[in-house]
Amino acid sequence: MDLGHDSIWMTEAIKEARQAFEEGEVPVGAVIVSGGKIIGRGHNRVENLKDATAHAEIIALGAASTGVGDWRLEDSTMYVTLEPCVMCLGAMFLSRVARLVFGSVDRRGGACGGAVDLGRLKYMDREITIDGGILEEECKGLLLEFFSKVRKSEET
Repeated sequence: MDLGHDSIWMTEAIKEARQAFEEGEVPVGAVIVSGGKIIGRGHNRVENLKDATAHAEIIALGAASTGVGDWRLEDSTMYVTLEPCVMCLGAMFLSRVARLVFGSVDRRGGACGGAVDLGRLKYMDREITIDGGILEEECKGLLLEFFSKVRKSEET
């Protein structure tokens, strides 16, 4: 684990999460890195696209696959501000992402130990190295701010 580089790339994922916040979406952002470059970016677009699958990770995977011209994203690392759900972790396995780095734990829906732990599985003889807690306070802070704002608007 390289905390220096991980922090740099997680900062890019946080930029995506802030974009989601500005668009009224739950502030989750993701970037995919390979060869020292970002090959895919995404942020939550569920509400705007009216699509339950439009999670930051799924959008970043699609962008990366389009960018490199292949669905196989071997040797890549996904940086995401919130621990992925089951759907997103499954998509990472299928895309052959080698490593996952996330910021904040998701106790309600996280699939890497927060709610359930599917990250230790071998899927089709593949494993994903998983590291969590990178820039956790900043990632969690965005989520807390967003949901506080939502609650306040619901009260009025």
